[in-house]
Amino acid sequence: MSTKADSWGSRVGLILAMAGNAVGLGNFLRFPVQAVQNGGGAFIIPYLVCFLVMGIPLLFIEWSSGRYGGKFGNHSTPYILDTMAKGRILKYIGVFGIFTNIAVAAYYCYIESWTMSYVYHTLMGTFSGMSQADVAGFFNSYVDVAHSTTGIPYEAVVFYIVCLLLNTFILSKGIGGIEKVAKVGMPLLILFGVVLAVRGLTLGTSGASDIFPDANAWDGLNFLWTPQYESILDLKVWMAAAGQIFFTLSVGMGTIHCYAAYLKEKDDVALNAVSAGFMNEFVEVVLGSLIVIPIAAGYLGLDWVIENAGFGMAFQTMPYLFQQWGSTLAIVAGVCWFGLLFFAGITSSLAMGTPWMGFMRDEFGWSKNRGAWSFGAMILILGLPTVIFYQEGVFDEYDYWAGTVSLVVFAMMETILFSWIFGMNKGWREITSGADIKVPNVFKYIIKYVTPVMLVIIFLGSVFKPLNNDWSGNFSSLFSGNGWTLDNGSIIKTVMHSGIKEQIAAATDPIVVSQLEDKIFYLNMSRLLLVLLFVFISFLVYLAYQKRVKEGRATA
Repeated sequence: MSTKADSWGSRVGLILAMAGNAVGLGNFLRFPVQAVQNGGGAFIIPYLVCFLVMGIPLLFIEWSSGRYGGKFGNHSTPYILDTMAKGRILKYIGVFGIFTNIAVAAYYCYIESWTMSYVYHTLMGTFSGMSQADVAGFFNSYVDVAHSTTGIPYEAVVFYIVCLLLNTFILSKGIGGIEKVAKVGMPLLILFGVVLAVRGLTLGTSGASDIFPDANAWDGLNFLWTPQYESILDLKVWMAAAGQIFFTLSVGMGTIHCYAAYLKEKDDVALNAVSAGFMNEFVEVVLGSLIVIPIAAGYLGLDWVIENAGFGMAFQTMPYLFQQWGSTLAIVAGVCWFGLLFFAGITSSLAMGTPWMGFMRDEFGWSKNRGAWSFGAMILILGLPTVIFYQEGVFDEYDYWAGTVSLVVFAMMETILFSWIFGMNKGWREITSGADIKVPNVFKYIIKYVTPVMLVIIFLGSVFKPLNNDWSGNFSSLFSGNGWTLDNGSIIKTVMHSGIKEQIAAATDPIVVSQLEDKIFYLNMSRLLLVLLFVFISFLVYLAYQKRVKEGRATA
């Protein structure tokens, strides 16, 4: 059994690091957009239910699994899962817990680097006097690496490398370095969020203009927080809410397992899991909902927000809105907003390095320094295509397969393993052992029955997503004998590039056809890189197993 070369300095540091792992860019960029696109208040009830019956159970599973594996000297998902049940295949399921983090970090660090760049441009006054169209154009120019006119040559690549170097340096300091960043970054994130949220709450109608005379920040808040009970019967909203839980809690990635593996045998996992989960929810539901949507609605009107809500609002709209507050406050708001996003990003991206580092140290004796810089090198190789070929769809392709599908697959398999193979009785003892709170017994049955069923439904829903996401209409069509029409966003159609092929068939301009065909090529190359990464990690797990056999440490 290997000894633990690293440990958490304090419980506060652990909880802040765990919360930082969960609190990411999705809290401020994805949650408000998902809420708007799914009916505002109609989204809230399914979202909160999914948090209780899927989010909290998954946190319990991953915290307790990680601590259990840590007792045997394992700090990465392949051998954390391997300790839980006999069977050689289980360690290969754990490959997802390393693969997902490397693949997600490759493009996540790119978004993180945007926030660094936007802080720089805010301080330089780049956005001063720009129209909304100019600000949107700035972003489009920024991601067009070869033709960018934002100021610094190849600026997107430069900031990406700087961001990656910063992450790698902190990772090289091990758990202690991550804990220090969390202790500074999380309080600053909340402080910046509160400053902006207060502005969102007090903006009212003062941002209305001749173009948008009916603009009212409170319309945005009312839209988000007025429950609509009919949404309980809308499967589309439930699917969106469940998907957001994965993004917001960072479950299904393997990072929580690896953080928890550094706990002592009798350290609490139940209260820690709940604390980290609810801190994330506070940041997302309270702060996340009080910034982008109210401020945008306060200047541009609720109708504009509903029509234009998207990921790009944070970078293509917010700098313009901040300029309406005057030059000085625009700088303060810009630094707060993009600084908030940076700390949300880096506390999550740092967590993504720990599964690889833990695995390489446990199995091959690598130092923290070697593990961190090898992780950085892999991210650079895998991530540069997302920077250089952003407009060709490489970024989105990584996000879809690594940041969406892989999370659901791993969460589904680990839940079934924990509940039905490891065994719910043993699992419940792990959850409650050393617990500083009384865990309601109802979670024992939720974890065993409700959570796995929900995860299977989410996975199958992704595979067979119906046309236009119209679940009720397609079920009616199926039962009436007219079949089930797949949406181009379903996994089946995505694999076949159906949406792009339809565009090619409809296109009449040879240049457009050529561009779309090139896009398919870039997407296929992206998939090849991801497959090669998964095979590479699987091979390392195999080598580690052979090494354990020779040393007499193999469990099966």
